[in-house]
Amino acid sequence: MFDLTFTIDAQDTTTPLTLAIDQMVIAGWTGRDPVARDKHIAELQEMGIAPPASTPIYYRASARRLTQEDRIECSGGDSSGEVEFVLIGWQGRIFVGCGSDHTDRKVEAYSVTVSKQMCDKPIASTLWELEDVIGHWDKMILRSYATIKGERVLYQEGTLDAMLPVADLIARGFDGGKLPDGCAMFGGTFAAKGGIRPADRFDFEIEDPVLKRTIKHGYDVVTLPVRG
Repeated sequence: MFDLTFTIDAQDTTTPLTLAIDQMVIAGWTGRDPVARDKHIAELQEMGIAPPASTPIYYRASARRLTQEDRIECSGGDSSGEVEFVLIGWQGRIFVGCGSDHTDRKVEAYSVTVSKQMCDKPIASTLWELEDVIGHWDKMILRSYATIKGERVLYQEGTLDAMLPVADLIARGFDGGKLPDGCAMFGGTFAAKGGIRPADRFDFEIEDPVLKRTIKHGYDVVTLPVRG
């Protein structure tokens, strides 16, 4: 268990809140549309990554991999980010944030579970109350940008109506249909525009077009040399 301090944005006020995080779950293949979901599966299969045993599927990774830093270090040049909404349980409440499931694609080709443990998972330092956005959840937008060789390009974009509803996603992954306190769950992603590829920098955000606000974060990717 470790602590992360967030700013809770409640529209008319902001409040700092330190949350004790003791588990991280990364939900995969959470698409509501089976055609779009299968497109992402096919995208990964082209890289030699086996299809999931079930959809959705819930991977576990060390909670310590969560970071609010603006730079991460990765071994080799085979990793890339993925924008996702993040749900965090705390004292019976659920907060919504935004993170990047940064993943080593070379490792992912032989074990998705192992790949989830290989890289830090950057997360923005702002959260919203789920109850403030659940009424217009499907209108919210996930978006990411990749900076590759100095050029910043739109990498992913989509609305949450393409993902399984929150209640359904939680019910399928947790006993009793409740997100445990101290659990941070990544909720799935969209196919990359132009295909999955590494970047020198990755910026990601979740936009609420109804309440006119955005949570965003970005980080540099430092590639460590692989010897031997």
